[in-house]
Amino acid sequence: MLIDLQLHSINSDGYLTPSELAGHCQKRGIRVASLTDHNTISGIEEFKRACRPFNIKVVPAMELYVKLSGRHMNILWYNFDVSDPGLHKLLRETQIRRRVLVRRALERLVKKKYMLDINVILEGHSHYLPINRIVDNFYALNKKRIQRELGKKNILETEIIRAYFRAEDKTRLHESYLDMTRVAKLKKRVGGQLILAHPCKFRWVSEATVDKLTQVGLDGLEVLTPHHSWEAVSYLQALADRHKLIMTGGTDFHRFEEASWYDIKSAWSYFHIESTLLAGIAKIIG
Repeated sequence: MLIDLQLHSINSDGYLTPSELAGHCQKRGIRVASLTDHNTISGIEEFKRACRPFNIKVVPAMELYVKLSGRHMNILWYNFDVSDPGLHKLLRETQIRRRVLVRRALERLVKKKYMLDINVILEGHSHYLPINRIVDNFYALNKKRIQRELGKKNILETEIIRAYFRAEDKTRLHESYLDMTRVAKLKKRVGGQLILAHPCKFRWVSEATVDKLTQVGLDGLEVLTPHHSWEAVSYLQALADRHKLIMTGGTDFHRFEEASWYDIKSAWSYFHIESTLLAGIAKIIG
């Protein structure tokens, strides 16, 4: 059975509506799906309604930025109580903190004479403020200057982030991280499963880190994702087996690339996730 347990919509850093995502899941033959927007659950109900006519089972989910022992990471949370007031309070806190951090970062760029309408950016996203939408606005207003400074015409989003939003001489935009122990404590009341997202995307997660996370309350590892090499998948399967952790998979879909110089438009063009390959996945998808 084909599944996709990491999808993003316009409610965070995706470019499709939850309803449009449901339609594309149906075209791909997906039977179980999760909308995992960052730090918000605002699109879940629309996604559920849109998936219902296609008989696609929706597992409520979201993706959180967390920290533990000085390390930052992404956690996928499935099957929680979406109506819990404490959960909504936690998400609102991190959303407000993110807005403050974004405003400060953009003000530093304005002082360096870059064109930006800070209020338009802030007002355009009532929940999570995604960096890719900030980059879209920044590049649209400063395209020629950025091309000149980077010395090229075709510029990747990641290149702009590194050069302008991760560089001390321009600005540094930080995420709003939640303490992992606080998230795990809340999980005891609202339920669900906590999964470490794409653990080998930037660098391979160590077994020591997995040990610490498991002690706090981690339930599994996202094993199948376009961010992982075959070697990383094998490594994570072994880790999950040793620690008796759930294995999950998702495309981390955000958009169909529109640039003509991209031959592959999305992970959906080449990447499929078969549920039978994932140990313990029934605990999440039923």
